[in-house]
Amino acid sequence: MSTQFFRAGVAIVISDDDGRVLAFERAGEPGNWQLPQGGIDLGEEPEQAAWREMAEETGLGSAEVTFVAAAAEWIVYELPLTIRRPGSRGQAHRWFHFRVRSAQVEPTVDGKEFTAWQWMAIAELGRSIVGFKHDAYRRGFAALGLTADQSGDASSGDDGHRVATGAP
Repeated sequence: MSTQFFRAGVAIVISDDDGRVLAFERAGEPGNWQLPQGGIDLGEEPEQAAWREMAEETGLGSAEVTFVAAAAEWIVYELPLTIRRPGSRGQAHRWFHFRVRSAQVEPTVDGKEFTAWQWMAIAELGRSIVGFKHDAYRRGFAALGLTADQSGDASSGDDGHRVATGAP
């Protein structure tokens, strides 16, 4: 009998002074937005993975953001059967919260994993993520003490900043 596993990873919330969060549009999936996230490498601690993944996926580091908090609990979710890899059942993420040092911060998207970024209210991000992650995002934000009513509203896109890169 084979065993199934949950991949250990990190989810990264980057907020501004208005409580909005940086959301990233997935390459090849227009309209699907998410937070930066990624796996924890062998021998790496979760906070180290959060800093590494943030740099890889957004180009941001300690010069642009400050560490705010780490969730005490792991947020676990199952992947739909249609996207599971052999032996994989889902992911277990440790959530981290960072705040930008300046309102002028502009992440860099690589055009491979993400094609655009935007400041979003937490509630708007909740409406823009893939369905199977809804509960994990709700629990992750709650574990960091963040709620939808604390964030600014960039749902119209007029107040959010979006940058597209990659293919013309």
